[in-house]
Amino acid sequence: MQVVGEANDGQQAIGLIEKSQPDIAVMDIGMPVLNGLDAAREVHRSSPKTRVILLTRHDEDQYVTEALRCGVRGYVLKSQAANDLVQAIQQVHRGQVYLSPGVSRAVVDAYLTKAQVPVEPLTTRERQVLQLVAEGKTTKDIATLLGISVKTAESHRTRLMQKLDIHETASLVRYAIRRGFVQP
Repeated sequence: MQVVGEANDGQQAIGLIEKSQPDIAVMDIGMPVLNGLDAAREVHRSSPKTRVILLTRHDEDQYVTEALRCGVRGYVLKSQAANDLVQAIQQVHRGQVYLSPGVSRAVVDAYLTKAQVPVEPLTTRERQVLQLVAEGKTTKDIATLLGISVKTAESHRTRLMQKLDIHETASLVRYAIRRGFVQP
């Protein structure tokens, strides 16, 4: 195994992955700027040969099933990383799916009950804006980070607030924390 890059946030990770086209990318769900689930979706689109493994503290069913829907091929809990990460990388490299024992039950339960995850009301861009708002970024900062105009950033923020029926920033932050976009 050879490490070909490290990133500080989800957006930087996507750029490195597109540039270096690694076989495996290990990311966390709780990354700044762009969370791991949205980053995994983008990697799946822009670098389809790169397989994503999430290394995370989140063992809740909704994260596991959503990660698999995003194209994630491995899901490793940080609490089990010392034992599981190398094995996960090897299995995913061979084309298999790896789930830490602590989360595999969520997948089995979802299959047996054919549980449907509620449809995400926000677009990828709106989720990015939500995450950045929750991280304390101003509209101008958001525009700069996402490479869009301030007016477009304001439009995304307004639209996501309307979709969620949330009317103040504090409630947006609480929603983002509940959904795992940011950590308190």
